[in-house]
Amino acid sequence: MSTFDLRLTDHPTSDADRDAVVADPVFGKFFTDHMAVADYTEGRGWHDHRIVATEDFRLHPAAAVLHYGQEIFEGLKAYRHADDSVWLFRPERNAARFVSSAQRLEMAPFPEEAFLASLQELVTLEQAWVPQPDGEKSLYLRPFQIANEPYLGVREAKNYIYGLLATPVGAYYPAPVKLWVTPNYTRAAPGGTGAAKCGGNYAASLAAANEAAAHGCGQVLYLDGAEHRWLEECGTMNFMMLTADGEMVTPALGSILPGVTRDSLLRLAAEHGLTPVERQISIDELREGVTSGQITETFACGTAAVITPIVGFNSPEHGEQVVGDGEPGARTKELRAHLLDIQYGRAEDRHGWMRKVC
Repeated sequence: MSTFDLRLTDHPTSDADRDAVVADPVFGKFFTDHMAVADYTEGRGWHDHRIVATEDFRLHPAAAVLHYGQEIFEGLKAYRHADDSVWLFRPERNAARFVSSAQRLEMAPFPEEAFLASLQELVTLEQAWVPQPDGEKSLYLRPFQIANEPYLGVREAKNYIYGLLATPVGAYYPAPVKLWVTPNYTRAAPGGTGAAKCGGNYAASLAAANEAAAHGCGQVLYLDGAEHRWLEECGTMNFMMLTADGEMVTPALGSILPGVTRDSLLRLAAEHGLTPVERQISIDELREGVTSGQITETFACGTAAVITPIVGFNSPEHGEQVVGDGEPGARTKELRAHLLDIQYGRAEDRHGWMRKVC
């Protein structure tokens, strides 16, 4: 039984145009013909769950999202396997985090079962948009929620829209990166919104990302806001490092995003002879460990990028520093291949992470 009422578009993309997009996708540029939508009204709850043509929203100029930033989103992917079936990777984690983000921003939480139903029903409908897995292609899914009540006043909104978009994508970071240790910007703070996946966090990261690019780095590494000493995360990914003692170490949760890929890698660590460790990591420990060889590999991880090898760091105080021989580490490559093999059905899913769509 469908949760979302299906209203097919009158102007579907031609098979030839769709196939061209799917064969050579550009991240976040082309979207499937349909999207999932639902509305929330105070006193009525969530209602009018529907799949409709992908089209513009109409918002009043006083919509709360435009003035007070009540907005959250998620990111996950649908993967095509060799037998042509289509699967999701740990969507329950995204559903739970979507609720947590909503609660942090005082938004009406979208029920997890409806969240999962929207993924199931939209991907089933648009399965022809899921690319073949060569080149790490997939169908990227973007659930989001915005406050659309027209009201000027600082309080939580009474009306919301849930939406789900889908876009064929390839690899997000095709090459290793260097990180800029920014002296000027922070990602989050205790009691802030760092653990929520909300648009304001990413808007605030743009200046730091541009600063990194100006110094020849592909991404930024944030330190904590209180002491400017402890590693937190990258602009769009969680940070991890491997040690000569066989540990996989990552900053503890609290003010950073609880990444699904981060959690998955911590659970895969033992299968690669690594001990997972979540704790504070100081910038001095990172610098000294890279210099001494105690820290052997560093990488960042997230849904879009999977695992991106980090081959060096740059900062105004200490200049450039190379990790190892400046190339992606062997274990980083092994972990990346293992996770991708699970997602694309090439390796056994021992953890029950994959959810079949169609």
